[in-house]
Amino acid sequence: MAEGEVARDKKGAQKSGATIVFLDESGFSERPSIRRTWAPRGSTPVLRLPFNWKRLSAIGALAASPAGRQVQAFISLRPGSVTSEEVMGFLANLRRHVRGKVVLLWDRLGAHKSKRTRAYVAARSRWLKAEYLPAYAPELNPVEAMWAYLGATTLANYSADGLDDLANAVQRGARRLRRHDHARQFLHHSGLF
Repeated sequence: MAEGEVARDKKGAQKSGATIVFLDESGFSERPSIRRTWAPRGSTPVLRLPFNWKRLSAIGALAASPAGRQVQAFISLRPGSVTSEEVMGFLANLRRHVRGKVVLLWDRLGAHKSKRTRAYVAARSRWLKAEYLPAYAPELNPVEAMWAYLGATTLANYSADGLDDLANAVQRGARRLRRHDHARQFLHHSGLF
């Protein structure tokens, strides 16, 4: 049933020629995620990290043509948590890059369901239609694979010297995934394309 709803939205987007946009939020910390690493034989790898650490919130989106052949990745970073205002600002910026009709698929985050966000989307109903992904099904959102990629590659074992340094590292990772066309692989991994 849940995947059927997503498939119905995908078919509707194909018929209307709408771009399908998956949106999700995540957080990055100055404290590194520890992954396997190497060191000279007999030496233990040492990671230096801050005692107190701050977090950086991210809004990410993958915009796909209805058939999934062309995919664009977007990431916006900010300190603090994601609010309705940040979501609406992200959608306004997204509109500058994505033309035509858009079917937006996202989870049920409070910032997505707020009155202000719903009014914002309703006021743009000529080009924007928002649908919720099924609850407890993060595997259907390919943006989750993008967050996992960044955590396992660019940010693995990376100890940032402040939020600006962390933001630069995330942007470096985003450029790498755009350059190597990983966004299409994230769509394929979700099983929806």
